[in-house]
Amino acid sequence: MTSDARLAADIASGAGALLLDIRAAGLGSADGRELGRRGDVAADAFIAGKLAAERPGDSILSEESADDRSRLDSDRVWIIDPLDGSKEYGLPGHSDWAVHVALWERGRGVTAAAVAQPALGAVYASDDPSRAVHAEELPARPRIVVSASRPPAFIDAVATQVGAEVQAMGSAGAKAMAVLRGDVDAYVHAGGQWEWDSAAPVGVAAAAGLHCSRIDGTPLQYNQSHPYLPDLVICRPELAQVLLAAIADHATDSADSGRVAMARAYIDALVSHDATRVRLSETAWRVENGQHTGDSGAFIRDELENGPQYQAIQAVRDLSFHEWGENVVARFLLDLGAAPTEVTTVRITEHFHIPAGAIQSVMAIIEPHATEGNADEPR
Repeated sequence: MTSDARLAADIASGAGALLLDIRAAGLGSADGRELGRRGDVAADAFIAGKLAAERPGDSILSEESADDRSRLDSDRVWIIDPLDGSKEYGLPGHSDWAVHVALWERGRGVTAAAVAQPALGAVYASDDPSRAVHAEELPARPRIVVSASRPPAFIDAVATQVGAEVQAMGSAGAKAMAVLRGDVDAYVHAGGQWEWDSAAPVGVAAAAGLHCSRIDGTPLQYNQSHPYLPDLVICRPELAQVLLAAIADHATDSADSGRVAMARAYIDALVSHDATRVRLSETAWRVENGQHTGDSGAFIRDELENGPQYQAIQAVRDLSFHEWGENVVARFLLDLGAAPTEVTTVRITEHFHIPAGAIQSVMAIIEPHATEGNADEPR
């Protein structure tokens, strides 16, 4: 039987070839966001089909599929991201997107992994001894790669302390493999991630001898009840101690929990009209002031991106969260107006029920926001 690592590499390679075909047919004729979604859906179906055929008794945790909680009782769980870097995938000239396939085993963690970078014609696997990294002398000027869209707030201070230069790149897999190849010396992230974002990159990087951990130095844990990992460091082993020490000096903000991160992504989409990062269950529903305004995840996602009632939203202000159990309440002010000079502000209380890895329901109370001195006058 094919080893798990070889199977991961073969599946990642096959999904990558499929993605290249879809991208070649769609670039220039399809919206970049839509092209990314086409690739995600097709690659997810391909990977799921291969795993069902080759490892029918194993569970799957995928970015593009509903979270089946039975995985928590499974001894073997495949953690996959069919298309990591969907934004870059939809842009011409970008190679910083990847396919992630990893196997988690109970009591052992990630035991097999592969990351494909199809646009580079490369597949990196955890069973490849030619990728082994050995500790060397600390670089005089280390190179740190970070997210192009969500760089850590502390990265400039950390770079100054360790004398590093900072580069930006898409896709967690692409950044981790840049460290593996020696193109950069470290990858630092603190803007929130999911298990599928890092399981395969960490599996490949750790097998090669790179340091992999949370930004506080603690281990990265996978197949958790809520599959959220807010931060990570992947770096050359000789850089780990000094880099973690610098991060400890400057990373003062506490990370969102998984459920708060999901609620925050939903609220961000109110302003950006991009629901790519919003995780909604297939049967999600929404109520606003007692009125049903959505009865499926697909409908709500489309409304966030294209609904005319959301187009006038200009800003979210004074945002706060309260979390208990499977629930998150967000309170904030929402500025509405067709032009910056025509702003009406309303007060929002939004209750999210998030039992697992997706939002199941959203209940919003929308109230006038009174100005000081006149509690009855909406602003």
